[in-house]
Amino acid sequence: MPELPDVEAFRRVALSCGRGRCVTETEVRDAGVLRGVTARRLRTELKGRRLGAAWRHGKWLFVPTDGAFTLVCHFGMTGSLRCGGPDDPVAPHDRVLLTLDDGRELRYRDQRKLGSVRLADEETVDRMVDGLGPDALSVDRAEFGRRLTARRGAVKGALMNQSVVAGLGNLLSDEVLWRAHVGPRVPVRELSTTELRRLHTAMGRVLGTSVRAGCVPPRHSWLTGHRDAGGDPVCPRCGRHLRSRRVAGRRTVWCPKCQT
Repeated sequence: MPELPDVEAFRRVALSCGRGRCVTETEVRDAGVLRGVTARRLRTELKGRRLGAAWRHGKWLFVPTDGAFTLVCHFGMTGSLRCGGPDDPVAPHDRVLLTLDDGRELRYRDQRKLGSVRLADEETVDRMVDGLGPDALSVDRAEFGRRLTARRGAVKGALMNQSVVAGLGNLLSDEVLWRAHVGPRVPVRELSTTELRRLHTAMGRVLGTSVRAGCVPPRHSWLTGHRDAGGDPVCPRCGRHLRSRRVAGRRTVWCPKCQT
């Protein structure tokens, strides 16, 4: 599932491929990914519009235009944004294609169609961002601690709640918890000041490395590199067999020794 580092990589695609370019044509190959806008209106509103500097908040990508609307993308479970050349074949799961004035195409690709493409005016964009927590890449330690401990339930669920902090998904939450030596089922209101500090530090380090890689890297030294290993996967830190159970409605992997 695309998380903050993936969407940051898609933002860079939008910048390198589309910034300053005019949209000459919009092809909607599958309207199932559109939200609140028809294929016809999307084509009409984007035609001749120049794309501005794409920006991101959490898992949402915003591509402003020189018109009244911003193109807003969410990537669901399997979405991505690609830059295609005029001779590149269209992939089976390319749902929306924006042809630019240099012949290249911005392609929204989504196999399972759980993501979305929409248009939003300035007021709607502000409302969308206001409904999210601070971006996980920039939130400071004090605000992170306040927002987290204001919740109820397990820390895993709080980390994944986009209104608490925006950008963390299942893989990143498990990775952060593992690095901070915090169990995923620990109630947030029982977290100590030390544990909150470790969580914030771990989040910053994990995100920093992942953003540079453009994804959550499946490194052997990371929990991510072991969680789906065949047989009985073991913790890369202590060698204990990892546990897996649903926490906050999602499959969660942790080490019973490292994460008390």
